[in-house]
Amino acid sequence: MKSRFPHPLLIIVSFILLAGVATYLLPQGEYERTIDPVTNREVVVSGSYHSVEAAPLSPFEILVAVPRGIAKGLGVIVMIFMGGACFYVVEKTGALKAGILYLTHRFKGREEFTLVLVGVFFLAGGTLEGMEEEVIPLIPILLFLGRRLGFDAFVVISVSYGATVIGASMSPLNAFGVLLAQKIANVPIFSAWLFRMVVLIVAFVLWMWMILRYGKKNRLTRDVSNDDIVAGPISRRHGVILLIVVMTFAMLIFGLMKLDWGFDEMSAEFFLVGLVCGLIGGLGLNGTSSAYVEGLREMTFAALIVGFAHGISLVLMDGKILDTVIYGLFVPMESLPPSLSAIGMMTSQFFLHVFVPSYTGQAALTLPILAPLSDLIGLSRQVCVLAFQYGAIMMNLLSPTCGSLMAILALSGISYDQWFGFVIRRMAVLFLCCMIAVTLASFLI
Repeated sequence: MKSRFPHPLLIIVSFILLAGVATYLLPQGEYERTIDPVTNREVVVSGSYHSVEAAPLSPFEILVAVPRGIAKGLGVIVMIFMGGACFYVVEKTGALKAGILYLTHRFKGREEFTLVLVGVFFLAGGTLEGMEEEVIPLIPILLFLGRRLGFDAFVVISVSYGATVIGASMSPLNAFGVLLAQKIANVPIFSAWLFRMVVLIVAFVLWMWMILRYGKKNRLTRDVSNDDIVAGPISRRHGVILLIVVMTFAMLIFGLMKLDWGFDEMSAEFFLVGLVCGLIGGLGLNGTSSAYVEGLREMTFAALIVGFAHGISLVLMDGKILDTVIYGLFVPMESLPPSLSAIGMMTSQFFLHVFVPSYTGQAALTLPILAPLSDLIGLSRQVCVLAFQYGAIMMNLLSPTCGSLMAILALSGISYDQWFGFVIRRMAVLFLCCMIAVTLASFLI
């Protein structure tokens, strides 16, 4: 039955309008800001919150936040376009289909094991470099793999995007998450890595157990069309293309971790890989160009919805109420015992992430406030960082303002209410696991 829940674009635009309305209802205020010499990022100054005089945004100013949000997210939007077009070209060569068919043929009868391998791959991507948006171009391929294995789109999203979010959230070395947060909070880099790794493994095993359990109860009839492709070994041409794809991900991770790559460098790599694979795959220059254009067309909505999501925080900042929201969420922590404060911080970070879709930006906004607050109430700053990780980043599995999640749902043909109904109980289990982890950490580290 087709869902009547609002379209993903309508959900994002509704949050932009809601943020605009809030500029008329909430008191305006802001923190002073400065450049952190360690991270070279703009951060708020703890204890500097004060009321300001500011006019609410006009209806037209609220609407202008839409194109401004797209402009602000241009780097990631281009990367989604280039990545999607790249893998569309690779798919047109037939190499990906041949590789997936070979894989499912090789592991026939061990479909759950194949899912675990996929989950471990994406967990590693999230753990090492906070991969999330990079999953978007891969969704059409992963959906095909899921059908071949006999699993629906919910399982596919959970073992790919879900695993990356868990990895990014609980990672001991995600440069865009924990390492940035530790720098801002003046906590030694890589400290408490063993604690984080144990929690990461426990959470991932728990997550995969829940997903595999669902998958077994909701198996699909396997898609066995085109089985003739696996009658023989993968051709040399397809083998070379698949090797290039594997090397692409290896280079991507190396570039992010060692070469300080950003979205522009990733986009350039995807463009080059798509061109090379198209030529090796026999598409020719014209065929490769045509496939690129088709791939760009396929990714248009998924890319633009990420840009729309940036408009929410722009409205809150322009209306001078974002800092008011932060102040209202975190000041009450002062009156709680340390262990309860840790849970309160995690919960507040969780809900704040709806309005601040960038968790790197959320770290810069909140940790300069929470780190001194942790000292005041006798809570380790390390626990403060954990509360940020487990609260803010984990919310990307659920937040309707998370552009990457909404883009993936759109590509998968799943409405937000369907995803919410599927993931909410499983997220509640993960959240409980994280609550136990920060409580233990408040006594141990």
